[in-house]
Amino acid sequence: MFVKAIQDVAKFTRAIHSISRNFGSTQIQKGSATLFFVNREGYALTCKHVAQWISQADQINHRYSNFQTQAKELGAGQRHALAKKLGLYADQTSEMRITFVDCVDKISNLKFHLHPIYDLALIKFEGFDKILFPDIPVFQKDESAIQPGAMLCRLGFPFPEFSNFGLDQNSQTLVWTKEGNARSPRFPIEGMLTRFLGDNSGKVYGMELSTPGLRGQSGGPLFDSEGKIFGMQSRTKHLHLGFDIEEKDIIAHGKAKKVNDYAFIHLGECIHVSVIKEFLRQHHVAFEEG
Repeated sequence: MFVKAIQDVAKFTRAIHSISRNFGSTQIQKGSATLFFVNREGYALTCKHVAQWISQADQINHRYSNFQTQAKELGAGQRHALAKKLGLYADQTSEMRITFVDCVDKISNLKFHLHPIYDLALIKFEGFDKILFPDIPVFQKDESAIQPGAMLCRLGFPFPEFSNFGLDQNSQTLVWTKEGNARSPRFPIEGMLTRFLGDNSGKVYGMELSTPGLRGQSGGPLFDSEGKIFGMQSRTKHLHLGFDIEEKDIIAHGKAKKVNDYAFIHLGECIHVSVIKEFLRQHHVAFEEG
């Protein structure tokens, strides 16, 4: 049903990869999110919470860089005091590196425009000579055609399998490398449009889907079987079903056990295409409708 649509949407949907570690730790944590380009001028859409996550990397790295500069001639006790002064703790992220996969050939700057209310952000890539995405999206023009019961699909990068990174022992900083796998496989997930989401004023700003959006798919496009953009994956909510089981006697692997189970349904929430187009027009960003 979505085979060709996924192939088409994949042409402008891209992964955001991150690596991070806590202060004093050599264990590197991987993360991912999704964006999709709007036009060939370097404008892309993602979630506001993703844009804020990207933005905090500079602040985190600046603090760690200050520590490295000031701690060069200090003893262990003084280094500990300096780390505490700068707010560096073993249970908090002290370093974070982000890369945008197959977006543009080079980046001199990123500009962020955050929606004041909804989980929506616009990113402007600057300083590139060549774009690395071969196509741009078509946004659904007739918004009245979007109704509950429609089967839709989301595309993103929820399972980070990249391995092109490491900890440079000389500088004691995280680095991206030319070795290893630089990409993660895209992952689609379908769902039925169940309900619209409205704010306190009654404005419809989003759509609820019958299946969850997965971690790492935030910022990915929501589209129909023709590949037209209906919205963008934002978050997943968890509703208690009330089918609770407590102290239930069962036989598992040949042994009697008592189990507890509390059932939830996980529903994806997406930003409605009407809000996206309104936001693009406010910032004078060109896009295609159909």
